[in-house]
Amino acid sequence: MRSWIARHPISFMALYTVFYLTAFHWLEVNITVPAIWVHCQLDDVIPFCKYAIVPYFAWFAWIPFTLFYLLRHGERSDFWRVCLCLFTGMTIALSCYVLLPTGLALRPYRVYGSDIFARLVRMLYAVDSSKNVCPSIHVLNTVTLMIGYRRSRCFDEPGRRWMRPAANVLGAAIILSTMLLKQHSCIDVVLGAALAFALDAAASSLERTGEMRRIPQQL
Repeated sequence: MRSWIARHPISFMALYTVFYLTAFHWLEVNITVPAIWVHCQLDDVIPFCKYAIVPYFAWFAWIPFTLFYLLRHGERSDFWRVCLCLFTGMTIALSCYVLLPTGLALRPYRVYGSDIFARLVRMLYAVDSSKNVCPSIHVLNTVTLMIGYRRSRCFDEPGRRWMRPAANVLGAAIILSTMLLKQHSCIDVVLGAALAFALDAAASSLERTGEMRRIPQQL
């Protein structure tokens, strides 16, 4: 199985995407009453901002872009480290949603305006409920990508060095957008980031013991 995954990284990503979307849809349909409503005082201080929808939606394109970029231009170990941290983290987050369902009551009662930003926010609210929020997968994946840009040596090359600070700016904007859109509490954000750092530390430990090197580096 490990050998097949190493030889077919794109198929592996596609299969996990199907699994994730199926699991998330099941959660949305079957877990309707949160056990815990996540909230802290800082959430009440952060204003709602409809323009934050731009970096929030950029997340959906940034993940596949980064994975395919590393697959094409980076070392195979860099790709697998990011890929496995992303997928492991998302699976852990889904498990948390099952074991301890969480929800938010932070969204504005109504999003006013007929501009593109207001319409996109209303569309987001219509398709994505305020359940299954802690830890934040948006933040988990964003921090994981930011770490990947910092660690990968392919971004040491002169023509690619600009991508690291660009990733930091985009990542920070995405993290802020989750709170400015009232999609996540600060608690979700902190725990999502903490999970990303914990998985990165676990990956570093596996690399030191040689486990990560057992994945074939060539197709």
